[in-house]
Amino acid sequence: MAFPSPAAADGQFVPAIQGLRGLAALSVLVVHLYTMPLLAGVAPPGFPRWLHDGLISNGRGVELFFILSGYLIPASLVRHASLPRFFHDRFLRIVPLFAILHLVLFTAGPLVGYKFFAGIEPAEYVRVFLANLFFVPLLVGAPEAQQNAWTLSYEWAFYLWFAAAYLAAVRMRSLALAVLTGAIGAAVVWHFPRAAYFALGMAFAWAPVRLTIGGAGGAAAGLLALTTFYLVCEYVSPFAGLVFGALVFALALHPGGGFARFLARRPLMFLGRISYSLYLVHPFVFFAALFPTRHAIGAGLDPWAAWFSFVAVAGVLAVAASAVSFELVEVRLRRRLDAMFRRRLNGGRLPLALRGR
Repeated sequence: MAFPSPAAADGQFVPAIQGLRGLAALSVLVVHLYTMPLLAGVAPPGFPRWLHDGLISNGRGVELFFILSGYLIPASLVRHASLPRFFHDRFLRIVPLFAILHLVLFTAGPLVGYKFFAGIEPAEYVRVFLANLFFVPLLVGAPEAQQNAWTLSYEWAFYLWFAAAYLAAVRMRSLALAVLTGAIGAAVVWHFPRAAYFALGMAFAWAPVRLTIGGAGGAAAGLLALTTFYLVCEYVSPFAGLVFGALVFALALHPGGGFARFLARRPLMFLGRISYSLYLVHPFVFFAALFPTRHAIGAGLDPWAAWFSFVAVAGVLAVAASAVSFELVEVRLRRRLDAMFRRRLNGGRLPLALRGR
């Protein structure tokens, strides 16, 4: 049984995809600039309901990330044509930064009494530590540690599922096993509707559906579709949001369209480049920035002025910290780990492609 080659499998860089990743990260950043002060009791009163609802819906940038993973990750496995190489690449992409922040959280969390760390028993500490380290807190009923890391559980589940489907269809050429993996995927989507967005991304990888609206009208159409996508996902259902998610992606993938050109602008491209660091690092920065904000309000500063100051300062610091994290961890540390692992796999010698780096 042949496994079809996705249109995305050529590995070519698509600026709009990078920009869309940056827009997704920015959406999550925006919602946490609102919700974290709100939950900490330092948000100003009197937010209009429509503004509250609109800001909350930005959390659906996560579904946008899932579409991107569905579009790109299967192509990565097809290009590697090797499960060990594929998981080697995924491990180096996901784990180093996550593990560093994991250790920071489980070291500092008990000291500052962060969430569930207050009064935690040693046995429970170890259980929660290991459950989160291996991305299975939901499966074992443990609290989630890093604020956004629950999405990594979805990501790893998708990697494993697609690897099984690839193995059944390409390596074993078994129709029965391919149907079984498909049925398992359908059952997961039924119980966890957000997983449907991986399937949407895969559909776009295999079927080159593109929608062209040029100029400023195309950019406006894309942003309107994106806003509708967020609102429908949040207030109607994730399944209903699939229609508008498909519209967003179809507009983004046509290189001549206005929305694709908008997404290819340098600020969004930059945010897309550092998006993984930005996604994981910003809650740490925001949490730290809440302390002086709370102190300023206690000292008599107007809550609105304090909140606007928090948004400006914490937002800039989060982007700066994420840029540093990207360079030090996602680039330099990843390169070192990659060279070290490959050296061991090749009997102590680096492959020619890695020599001289």
